[in-house]
Amino acid sequence: MGGQEREAHFVQSLERGLAVIRAFDGEHRELTLSDVARICDLTRAAARRFLLTLADLGYVTTDGRLFRLTPRVLELGYAYLAGSSLPDIAEPHLEELVAEVRESSSLCVLDGDDIVYVSRVPTTRIMTATITVGTRFPAHVTSVGRVLLAHLPDEQLDRHLARCELLPLTPRTIVSPPQLRAELQRVRKQGYAIMDQELEVGLRTVAAPVRDGDGTVVAAVNIPVHASRNSVDSVRRDLLPALLATVARIEADLHVVRR
Repeated sequence: MGGQEREAHFVQSLERGLAVIRAFDGEHRELTLSDVARICDLTRAAARRFLLTLADLGYVTTDGRLFRLTPRVLELGYAYLAGSSLPDIAEPHLEELVAEVRESSSLCVLDGDDIVYVSRVPTTRIMTATITVGTRFPAHVTSVGRVLLAHLPDEQLDRHLARCELLPLTPRTIVSPPQLRAELQRVRKQGYAIMDQELEVGLRTVAAPVRDGDGTVVAAVNIPVHASRNSVDSVRRDLLPALLATVARIEADLHVVRR
C-alpha cells in the first residue's frame, strides 16, 4: 500500500477497501482470495475481511472460490463502467436504433436477481412504466433479463433458480422453474428473447446480448413496444434485425476500446 506518510485524517482501511475494488479490471474480472491478497499487498485474513464486507454490501459476488465485482459499484461514481464505459459506447448506437424503429431502447446489466438500466434512449411515446437509468426489475420477467440469465454458467443459473421467487406479475408470467429453464435454453440457442406481456399487460419486448472481446455476455439491449401496435411476429420481423445490427455495432466498438 506504500510507505509514505499520511495526514492524521487518513483512513487506511478505506484505502485498502478501495484497492480491493481496483484489483478487478479488464484482465482480472475474477480473482481468488490469494490473488486479491497478492495484488493489494494484504494478508489473506485482511483480504478475506474486505471481500466478505464488499459481498455483504452487494459490491462483490462469489461462488465460494472466485470473486468478481457486481454492477452495484455503479453507485460509487460509475466505477464499474469507468473510462470508455459501456453506456458511453452504446448510447450513440441506441440513438440510431431509436431513430430507425421509432421505439425506445435501453442497455441493461444483471445485478444479482435483477436487471438494472444503465442507458436509455426514449421516444415521445409514453409507456405505463416510468423507466430511467438505475431502474431495476426482476430479471426473469424482462427480455433483457432472460438474455442475461440464459448466458450464465450452469451453476450460477442453478443458484438463481433455487433462490428466486418467480412471482406472477401478469397472467402470462412464467412461474415454473422447469418452464423458465426451458425458455432460457431456447433464448440462448436462438440468440435473442421476446417477452409477451409477462412484465406488464400490453407490453412486448425484444432483447439481444452484448458480448465483450472474449465472448462473455456483459449486457443486453432491448426494444419495448405496445402489444396493441405490434404482434410477436411483427416484433421478430420488423424490429429484431435492426436490434441485432445495433448490438453488432456496439460490440465492434467495445472490442476496439477494450483491446
